[in-house]
Amino acid sequence: MDFVKYETKEHYAILTIDRPKALNALNSQVLEEIDTVIDAIDLMDIRCLIITGAGNKSFVAGADIAEMANLTQRTGEQFGRKGSAVFRKIARLPIPVIAAVNGYALGGGCELSLCCDIRIASENARFGQPEVTLGITPGFGGTQRLARIIGTGKAKEMLYTGRTIDAHEAHRLLLVNNVYSSDELMPAAEKLAATIAANAPIAVQNTKCAVNEGKQVDIDSALTIEAHYFGNCFETQDQMEGMKAFLEHRQHEDFTNN
Repeated sequence: MDFVKYETKEHYAILTIDRPKALNALNSQVLEEIDTVIDAIDLMDIRCLIITGAGNKSFVAGADIAEMANLTQRTGEQFGRKGSAVFRKIARLPIPVIAAVNGYALGGGCELSLCCDIRIASENARFGQPEVTLGITPGFGGTQRLARIIGTGKAKEMLYTGRTIDAHEAHRLLLVNNVYSSDELMPAAEKLAATIAANAPIAVQNTKCAVNEGKQVDIDSALTIEAHYFGNCFETQDQMEGMKAFLEHRQHEDFTNN
């Protein structure tokens, strides 16, 4: 890997986009490397993933303009489909994904954060979809995910104007969960990942499925989905140990993902 680093810790992992000279911009190679790393995650061991950018200036400054400048309608659509497919794969990972946004998250970088389950940001983070100022639209999910997260009106304002917002405005809009100093961001991300990873993996994964699938349907159908994933947790070793420990007034043993 030239531009993507992958580090595993105690049941969680960190994927770092490492192209600082280009402010971690996404080109075809970066997308391919992200795709390769996502496919290689050991989901029996890794229970949470953190995605961040190298350095403290940029999470991902966007897609690589130099690569996009000479695309045709056909190759432009192909590039959009490629990036969208990689981001859809991240969104559909069974495990929770945390975006630790350390600086610019513009265009494709904002879209990368949007496909994660949880976003936290450093105080110098800036979010935006400035594609209209370049004569294009967002192509990696921005027109769809942003509206679902912050609401249609605010999303359209950002999309139509191309303006960027700072971390505190992003927090007010519920685009990010929390804002930290640059030095505090990764420790906070790792603490959150470790907390998630300490819980029963099947239960966490089923919860993610219930939330994501339930958002796509009416409330009655969503409650049926929830009941399915609730029942699916029973007869697992983790469920039996968790409840037995509770009834015996003791700390549960480490969950095993079984």
